[in-house]
Parts: sequence; structure tokens; C-alpha cells
Amino acid sequence: MKLDSKIPSGPVQQKWDKHRFETKLVNPANKRKYEILVVGTGLAGSSAAAALAELGYHVKVFCIQDSPRRAHSIAAQGGINAAKNYPNDGDSIYRLFYDTVKGGDFRAREANVYRLAQVANNIIDQCVAQGVPFAREYGGTLANRSFGGAQVSRTFYARGQTGQQLLLGAYSSLMRQVGKGSVKMFPRREMLELVVVDGAARGIVCRNLVTGDVESYSGHAVLLCTGGYGQVFYLSTNAIASNCSAAWRAHKHGALFANPCYTQIHPTCIPVSGDYQSKLTLMSESLRNDGRVWVPKKKGDSRSPDTIPEEERDYFLERKYPSFGNLVPRDVASRNAKQMIDEGRGVGDTGLSVYLDFGDAIKRLGESVVREKYGNLFDMYHHITDENPYKVPMRIYPAVHYTMGGLWVDYNLMTTIPGLFCLGEANFSDHGANRLGASALMQGLADGYFIIPYTLGGYLASSKLPKIDLGHAQFKAMETAVAKRAQELLSIKGKRTPGDFHRALGHIMWDKVGMARNKKGLEEALREIPKLREEFWKDVNVTGAGRELNQTLERAGRVADFLELGELMARDALHREESCGGHLREEHQTPDGEAKRDDANFAYVAAWEHKGDDAAHALHKEPLAFEEVHLTQRSYA
Repeated sequence: MKLDSKIPSGPVQQKWDKHRFETKLVNPANKRKYEILVVGTGLAGSSAAAALAELGYHVKVFCIQDSPRRAHSIAAQGGINAAKNYPNDGDSIYRLFYDTVKGGDFRAREANVYRLAQVANNIIDQCVAQGVPFAREYGGTLANRSFGGAQVSRTFYARGQTGQQLLLGAYSSLMRQVGKGSVKMFPRREMLELVVVDGAARGIVCRNLVTGDVESYSGHAVLLCTGGYGQVFYLSTNAIASNCSAAWRAHKHGALFANPCYTQIHPTCIPVSGDYQSKLTLMSESLRNDGRVWVPKKKGDSRSPDTIPEEERDYFLERKYPSFGNLVPRDVASRNAKQMIDEGRGVGDTGLSVYLDFGDAIKRLGESVVREKYGNLFDMYHHITDENPYKVPMRIYPAVHYTMGGLWVDYNLMTTIPGLFCLGEANFSDHGANRLGASALMQGLADGYFIIPYTLGGYLASSKLPKIDLGHAQFKAMETAVAKRAQELLSIKGKRTPGDFHRALGHIMWDKVGMARNKKGLEEALREIPKLREEFWKDVNVTGAGRELNQTLERAGRVADFLELGELMARDALHREESCGGHLREEHQTPDGEAKRDDANFAYVAAWEHKGDDAAHALHKEPLAFEEVHLTQRSYA
């Protein structure tokens, strides 16, 4: 298989404009002839469905929750990037592009990243027109704040609930089209199979999560907008319902999975508090604008933070990275926090946290100003920990937050299956080995509002797609496969719950495929995960029946897929003999503990092909060329 990224020729600044002009268009009257299936209703899915319906396509949208308003995009707090340069501090589209390529540790495509930076300004205009209540300066202009990995202020925000407000904007646009009849909404459906006819994606098979019925839907193209797979680690900042199943089903039908081991560790999460905790809570990166990260200088110093004098505190990010300070990228901040804890300087009862201290900011600005900027985040922290961050420093610890890996897509956002597109976090395309803060919302809305309307049209205008109905043999085969898999899970009658297996997998993944990895640990993971998967299919206990509301059956199916994906992640991490982004191979680091890349041997996208349930994956490589941003060792000092 040869990977064709379909990147246009010419200067990077002109590629997208050239490509849009050269892409075939669908006549407005002909758009009504096409049926588009959109799976997922977060920012990427909702914006894509609304934009396509506005153009005249007939769209069917599948939502795993009871409402798109519950999509995990709602949890994003800090902001969305765009190079408007309102503060007049030196920002530009090129600088946003440069920071994003560098922040991803030179493991993303330049063409995709430049396009992302280019359309970001349109996103802000679109969202303002929708009524998204971005913060404003006294004179009425939109406000900006700083985020990690940048020396300019380019992050637009709506207090600490930016994701929620952006999602409500996309949701209102989507529901406008539902009201007009251009979009049909199917809530509480989970995609469990992709239907491929004559080599092209032509439909999906879902489970109705309320009735348990297996349902099929046909279309001319399928858009996967199903988010990331961070829940493979069990404890993450992701919603409990977040899963990999839709993407994994597509992978098994021929969609390559790219860079699966690239997962982002977010530095500012509320620490783990117990063995049976099911989720972690994110504290926005925006807090690092005014919060200072520190640990005691002495190992094992368990004194209350207010009794530790200034000269006995180590503001380690400010000390090691004076140019960026507390606003270094997420991977750098996370790795350094772990280093402090490994040295025995962690704080709190468990020793698994560092301080994020707002004492100086409150003295400088006043508590009322800090409350105005971060009040809802402080309240959330207070409710969860019963500690008042206005009085004592927050305690934070790195946690799995986002996945940069995902289905491989070309410049058109199409996978290796014709007609199957993948948008937002579910694809691999824009972030390399580390995502900068406030770029997830940017990518989801860029893909949905401004990229897929062009590239999908180009595919439809260039393809012959005969009419098919739900009686086609491939639909029947996939319906049978979904029913058979459910029955197999129900028939095991073992002793362990799906959650128990999920927790066991999470321990393996975090300990051996997490922030710091080594060959020995990865090889152990590759022995332990298949063994755990074998135990799962012998000893899982799924209660209830298939034709009813059955959340245990839902969970079991997702865990079964995580057990397969986890093995591929470990294999991908083992093959990559370098450190990059948040992925420290302990054998490959600089003397001062920084990530050490191997550009001569690993400057490529690792795209894995499924060769069968009992066969090893095949590796395909897409070389990465850096013509605009030259390869250098990252430095934030």
C-alpha cells in the first residue's frame, strides 16, 4: 500500500487556496441528491453537519449521548487559538504555524498545520456571528490570553468554559438545520460497524442504546467525528463514554491507524485520590498564566505550603525555562512535574502532585480580578477537593488528556477507505507528537466548518456512487457481525466486570506505555495485554440481554476494542526508538533529561494496517518533509 497524502504543490502559503480552486464542485441542485452520514456531535461533527446541510446536502447525524450538548467538547476550558494579532504583540498566521509545528516536535505535516493556522481566523468570525460570548476588553474588542508554547497572546476564551460556548454555537447551527429538515438526528446510537461496498464507505451499523436494536443506515459518504481514545488508560480527563470503537471498526475494514502511541499528557489535572476513581478532572492550562508551579527544594518536605518560605521553594519551570516559564508546552511541563515527583519532592498526602500557586497573582491583581478570570475553575476545584485555591495552592498532576494519533487521513481528511472521512481528534493530522493548548477546538471547527465542505464535494463530484439499499448483502453481513459479537459477550458468564478489565489495562498502559517508556517495559506490555485480552474473553461477566438498555454490554464492547488498540499502541511505541513530544523513551534523552529525537530515522508518520485478528499489523511510513520550519532541537529556555 502506498500512502498518498495528496498535498498540493507550491508554496505552503498558497497550497490551500490552490487546492480549493482545483477541487471539483458539486452543483447546488445536485447536492440534494447526496446523503451524508456524520458520526459524532462534538465540535467537529456538529460543525460539519451544520455546514454541509447549509450547503444543501441531506445529513444524518449519530449522537452517542442523548443530546449533542453533552459531547466531550463541552469539557474544554481554556480557549481556542487564532492569529488575529489583536494585542499587536507580533503574532501572524506564519507564527501560529511555526509554533504548532515546533510544539508538535516536528512530527506533523507542514501543509496541514499551515492550513489550520490559515483558517483559524475565520473560526473566530464565524463563532462571534453565532453569538459565542468571547471575553472582551473594556473597549469592546475580543480579549486574548497566553497559552503554553507561544510567546504571544492568541487564545480567545469564554472564561473557563470555552468548549461549552463553542459547542453551543455549533449546536444552534446544527439544530437550525434539524428544524429545516436538512439534518436528521439520531441520538443514543453507537456506531459498531462500517459498511464498505465496492471498496467505498457506504453506510454504518449502530446499536440503539435505548432499545438494543441493531440499525443500519446508508449514505454516499461517512464522516467519523468520534473523538480520541484516551480512555484506553482508564483514568483520563475524557468522558466515560469516550471510546475508540467506531475508529477501530473502520481500522479493521482497511483504514490505517497512524501514530497510535502519541497521547498527550496534560500537566494541570486534579491528582488521583483513590484506587476506585473512574475519571480525572482537568484544570485549564490558562491557569498557568497567573499560577506559579513549584515544589519544596528538600525531598520529603511535608510542611503546609504557607509555612515553606520563598527561598525553600523551587519554581522549577521558571528556573529551567526562563523564556517561557510556566507557559512551556504541555509535554515539557508534564515531564518536569513527573521528574520532581520521581525525585521525592511531590506534595500532598500521596506525594503525587505539585503546587499551582496563585498567591502572587492575588497579591498583585486582587482576589476579585482572579475570581473574574478563573472563578468557575476555582469553584470546580473547591467542590472536588474541598480545598480553597484562593487560600492554599492548587495541587496538580499530569494526566492523559488528548490523543494525537488516530486514523490516517490525506490532505482532504479522507482515510485509506474511499468515502470515509475522519475529522477532529479522531484523525492524526495536525498535532504531531504534542498538541499545544487551545488547538483542539481550533482543529475540530476548522475541519468541520471550513475544510470538509470543500474536500467532501471534491470526492462526490469525482466518484460514481450507485444507489444502494439496506437490503444489500454487506449491510446484512455487518448486522449479523454486530449481533454475534454482542451475543458472544453475553454468553461468557465470567466473574469479572468489564470495568475490572478496563482498570487492569489502564495500569499496564500508564505504567509502561505512558509518559516515560523503555524497551523492557514495552516488551512486558506486549506480553501482558494479549494475556489480559485472553482472560477477558474467558472471564468477563456481562449481565442483562442484548435487546434492551444495557450499559454493561456497551462497556464490554468498548473495553474489548481498547484491549486490541492498547497492544497496537505499545507496538508503535516500541518501534519508535526516539523521544519526541511527551513520549520519553528513557534510552533516548539528553543529559539534562529532555526528549531526544532521531530525525534521520523517525521523521515519518507511522501508519499501521490491520492484517487480521490473528496476524501482526503491517507498518507503512509517510515521510515528513520540513521545508518551512527547519528541524532543530526544541528549546524553551
